[in-house]
Amino acid sequence: MSNVIQQFDLSGKTAIVTGAGFGLGRVFAETLAEAGASVIVTDRDGPGADETASLIEAAGGKATAMTVDVADPAAIEAMAAEIAKDHGGAQILVNNAGITCRSTRLHEMPVEDWNEVLAINLSGVFLCTRAMIPQMLDAGSGSIINISSILGLVGHYPDFAMANICYSATKAGVIGLTRQTAAEYAADNIRVNAIAPGWHGGTRLGDVNRSSMNNDMISKFEDAVLDGTPMKRRGVPDELAGLLLYLASDASSYMTGQVIANDGGWTGI
Repeated sequence: MSNVIQQFDLSGKTAIVTGAGFGLGRVFAETLAEAGASVIVTDRDGPGADETASLIEAAGGKATAMTVDVADPAAIEAMAAEIAKDHGGAQILVNNAGITCRSTRLHEMPVEDWNEVLAINLSGVFLCTRAMIPQMLDAGSGSIINISSILGLVGHYPDFAMANICYSATKAGVIGLTRQTAAEYAADNIRVNAIAPGWHGGTRLGDVNRSSMNNDMISKFEDAVLDGTPMKRRGVPDELAGLLLYLASDASSYMTGQVIANDGGWTGI
């Protein structure tokens, strides 16, 4: 019988985390590095990626920062080629990069906002997955973790912060992409799963939303979150770390095509 703890060991593996310059992406990158992986830290914000990589290295881990816009197909192909050349390929991909836009109802949503969010939140996942799967096929295995949202699982009433058609539709699309990709590559030992976070504090998207809200709006938002969450509190980014490591590691070797909500009971009760 194998040692249970050893199943979570990522030593000798290379992992990519998109949108890893801040927030959840940084937590994910640090988690994988702590488990032994060599982490490629990508973000369109170069200084943010550099800072995350520096934090990992200061803690004794291995990290390489890359400035990458996941909405740019040429940039993604260049990233994949560089990883293949310098690291021999990657076995773990965390599609975390995402943005949102101001909350309006569908008929008031600017087409430009829709296209921008779609390009990063959904097309970005497609492009990164498309570019990295050949390396996983060559390696004979791989794990892809897509970061969706509970807003991709259920609808929310108008004016609820972050609840807009752009964000919700793209995060639901990530779920469909996850399940179909899992079905297509299960026989190749490439696993594809998704995490649907709930209302976690300390995230970059959360900070962006709060910066556009007045104190009254923030108070109403916090009250709504607590009212709808059976655990009666918000989550913190570190509470997603164990789930991410589970999905990235051999501990979940028989799991694919799953969407796991980490939301304090929001969608489950």
